[in-house]
Order: sequence, then C-alpha cells, then structure tokens
Amino acid sequence: MTQAEYGILYFGLNALSFIIIWIILQKTNGLSKMVAQRNFAMSIVAEMIFIASDTIYVMAHNGVIYLGFLDRYVRLMCKEVYFFSTSMMCFFWFIYFEYMRDTDFVKEKKKVNYASLIMWAMGLLLVINLFNGFLFYIDGDGVYHRGQFFILTYILSYSYVIIAYIRTICGMLDKSYTGDKHTLVLLIVFPAAPGLAGIIQFVYPRIPVACAMLAITTLLLYLNWIDQLISLDPLTGLNNRKQLGHFYNNWMKNHNEGDTINVLMIDANKFKSINDTYGHVQGDKALKNIAESLKLGCRVLPKRANIARYGGDEFAILYESSNPEDADHLRKSITEQLIEINERTKVPFELTVSIGAASSDGELSLKELIDKADEAMYEEKEASRK
Repeated sequence: MTQAEYGILYFGLNALSFIIIWIILQKTNGLSKMVAQRNFAMSIVAEMIFIASDTIYVMAHNGVIYLGFLDRYVRLMCKEVYFFSTSMMCFFWFIYFEYMRDTDFVKEKKKVNYASLIMWAMGLLLVINLFNGFLFYIDGDGVYHRGQFFILTYILSYSYVIIAYIRTICGMLDKSYTGDKHTLVLLIVFPAAPGLAGIIQFVYPRIPVACAMLAITTLLLYLNWIDQLISLDPLTGLNNRKQLGHFYNNWMKNHNEGDTINVLMIDANKFKSINDTYGHVQGDKALKNIAESLKLGCRVLPKRANIARYGGDEFAILYESSNPEDADHLRKSITEQLIEINERTKVPFELTVSIGAASSDGELSLKELIDKADEAMYEEKEASRK
C-alpha cells in the first residue's frame, strides 16, 4: 500500500468515526441539562478535535494534501492540538465519571478546578515544546520525532484514567456502595478500549484503530445513557416504576424456594402543605432529600436494593432478605438519614415520611405486594395524625 493509499484509508476510517461522534453530539443537545451530561458533551467535542487533528496530520504526512512550506508547521500544530485534546477528553470523562458515581468530589468546585490542573499542565508543556521539542518535533526534512520526554504526553492524560480506576476499585470494595455496577463497568471500559487501541497505535503507528475504537465506545456509552433516561426518574435519579417491575420479575424467575422478597412503601408526610406554603422548588428539594435518605439508608441491607420513585411523593424499595428484622433496621436507617440530611440542607419545613412494609415468598404479584405495603403505610400515616 502506498503512502497516499494509506492516507486515504486513514481518512475514510476517521471520517466515519467523526460522523458517528458528531451525530451523538447532536442527539445529546437539548436532551438533558444535567451537569453530568454537559461534561459528556464536552468530552465528545474534545474527541472530535482529536480525530480532526489526527486526520489532517496523517493526510499531510502521507501526501494526500499538499501544504507547501506550511506543511511542517501545520503538522506540528496538529500534533500539539492532538495531545491537548487527548488531555481534555480524559479530564471531561473523569468529571463525567465522578458525576455518574454521585461522589462528593464533583460537589466541590474547588476540587474540580484542582483536577483540571493536570490538563492545563499539559497545555503549558505543549506551548514550551514549540520552542525546544522535548516532547516531539518535526525536523527540517519534515520527519516527525518523539522527544526525550514524549512519555509525558501519555502519563499526564492517562493519569485521569488511573485515578478514576483507583477510586473505582476502592468504591467497589466498599460494601456500602449502592451504585449501578453495570454503568460503572461501562464507564471503566470507555477510556480503556481506546486507550488500549492508542497503545497499539503507539507501537504500530500505521494501524489506524484509536479513533474507530473511540467512536464505538462513545456510542456504547451514549446508548447506556439513553437507557438510563428511559429507566430513571429525572428529578431524584432513582429508578422509575418500570424498573421496579423488571427487578421483581427477574427475582420471580430466579429465586430459590424459601427466598423472600420485601417491599417498603414510603410516602412524604404533609407534602401538599410543603408545596403550597414554600413552592414547588422547595417541594422538589424535599423529594431529593427523601431520595438521598433512601439510598443512604439502604446501605444497612446485606444485598443491593432496587429503590424507585413510585409516583408523586411516594417511593418504593424492593429487596431480598429472609430476616424480618431487616425491615426495622431499614426503617430506622432511613429515618436517621433523613433527619441528618434535613439538618445539613437547612430545609425551612418539617420533613418526615410514613413507611409500610410487606413481604412475599413469590406467591403475590408485585401489585398485591405493593398494595399490602401501601395499606400498612397509610395505617402509620393515620396513626401519626392522632
């Protein structure tokens, strides 16, 4: 294969990758205003810059496009942009990753700013590189060379990935972790697959796999995000009623004789009064506080629970346990967490919940089980009014 033929092939593969990522970016616009998804979009923009700079460089290097006396300078700037966009891509992915894991890290702007310093350090080194070529350079004959400290271009960018992996391993070893492990695994694969492809291309520069793998993993992450939009409640981030049904049906198909499925129905007390007195913004805040108390409260359970917003100010928790005391422990944990969250967020109203529990060995339908727990919940609500 001649250099020109290789350049055309490289252009075709990268152009297809660019189009796929551009379509994903267009589909994300306006679909969600969540901060997490804005970072996902910024990561996609960085990917597009990465692919464009890489493509222009290879086409110029292989003579597909002729730039005359500007050839050396254009190719050098393409490499500069290529490595900075790599760092940008990893940074925005890292922040998106932390948002999806719902960690405290992204709740403090100062920490996010500190995290960006690695990216800006890469930018500074690339500017210095223009004058001394210690990372890479193109000689007078137009030949590209890796500099003495070229490895820094990989270390700085992939440090975000390494830090994320360490934090993920620590999180997964924590028995109290209640996040979606499927999404977590996919988020880990997102930089790993193109990273591995990048290493292959680092060793064998003429194998054009990095951009194609980047497009494929971005598409997988986008499809997972769409699935989440369908299955999650947008206000609280909890599962919706549909996912509750999936969880119960899956348990019904796979449970063993003697296993017990439990449900807690949770309802906010005097929620209409909160909305009428303090407005819907405070009402939404109350629902978010309850949702957080449920997620934190469920950490006392031996197995992962399915927590859902059932509708309005009503929530449901499905979990497997044959120990009847777990329901009492869960009630107590939720109540304690809600008190602590209300104090921390300084809500201007009293926010409590009524909880009803029910269990089944598989003989009841989900509706029958929920109706049973609902009845117990309303008995508690009536008792609290007396």
